[in-house]
Amino acid sequence: QVQLVESGGGLVQPGRSLRFTCAASASTSSFYAMVWYRQAPGKQRDLVAMKPAGGSPVYADSVKDRFTISRDNGKNTAYLQMNSLKPEDTAVYYCYAKNWEGTTYWGQGTQVTVSS
Repeated sequence: QVQLVESGGGLVQPGRSLRFTCAASASTSSFYAMVWYRQAPGKQRDLVAMKPAGGSPVYADSVKDRFTISRDNGKNTAYLQMNSLKPEDTAVYYCYAKNWEGTTYWGQGTQVTVSS
């Protein structure tokens, strides 16, 4: 069973930066897409950023120009660099991967709280 483990969450002041890491127990080259979702309290889980294999990243409008998704297949890891954080970025962030056969995987989630 493939596992995705997120790290890097925490409490941060508005305007600061954080970087999430999603470490996979399998080769990330087997994943068509690696994605970051987030879910704020009382809200649905929304896509934040997606990086398809060999393709350009896709971002939610709310995070464009602030967040950057990347993947390092040599390290079996995906990243989400988050800059200029805002209180509305507060959520649980989840790593998600989909392999070429269509099987999907979720991480356990990591909490980010943006507050002064």
